[in-house]
Amino acid sequence: MYLTEYHHHTDNSIDSKANMEEVCKQAIVKGIDEICFTDHYSVNPKLPTYGHMDFDIYFSQIKYCQDKFKDDLTVKAGIELCEPHLMQEEYHEVLSQLEIDFILGSVHNINEEKLRKFMNEREKNEAYQKYFEEVYSLVSSADIDVLAHLDLMKRYAVQTKGNYAFTDFQEILHAILEKAVERDIGIEINTSGLSNEHVGEAFPTREILKLYKHLGGEILTIGSDSHHAHTVGNHLEGALQMARQAEFTHVYTFTKRKLNRLLAVPGT
Repeated sequence: MYLTEYHHHTDNSIDSKANMEEVCKQAIVKGIDEICFTDHYSVNPKLPTYGHMDFDIYFSQIKYCQDKFKDDLTVKAGIELCEPHLMQEEYHEVLSQLEIDFILGSVHNINEEKLRKFMNEREKNEAYQKYFEEVYSLVSSADIDVLAHLDLMKRYAVQTKGNYAFTDFQEILHAILEKAVERDIGIEINTSGLSNEHVGEAFPTREILKLYKHLGGEILTIGSDSHHAHTVGNHLEGALQMARQAEFTHVYTFTKRKLNRLLAVPGT
């Protein structure tokens, strides 16, 4: 089995203290074959993720790990962009100068408010609807490869407002996934929700995975969204089981933003 970890953060992200070399060591111990680091980045000075990333440091760490672990682990340079459908010219100006393998796009803020604060000021269904509408705006225009943790709002809402029902939001979810398929944008199975005792499920749900597949979606990546070295690769085999249940036969990796490897899902 070829195991891939395509969503991991290090101390290049504002919310992580993980050392990249230590993450790689732990990945090898856990039998992971390929890892793509996806540290947070934003061009919006009003957001917390702005100003933390130093690309010279980041790429020097990537190169060091690629050289040190070349016989045991493939190391890729990715990025997770916050609201990349906004300030697109600014994102393009920065990213066009970099040799990025993979770009995740995510919604962590709405109207420059963190999701938790945005959610607290609204009734449950309105909060989820506004979130999904923002995701639709993202997938409609952003230059990304994969949509990260598609139903992330539940991470913040589940304790106080509850989880959402797929049937209540099927129309907007259908629109999001249809647009993703149209624009050749993938989705991920993000296992961080499985490590959260309050969420208890991956991002997104099996229903969303199945709908994406039904609409013709094929581009699927898997990542733990880990912010610590010791949790690299958490629940990756569970994610592969989810992929099988949703009738995916392959997962994908990227090199310089091109699909370069089609990996069979075990058991399909």
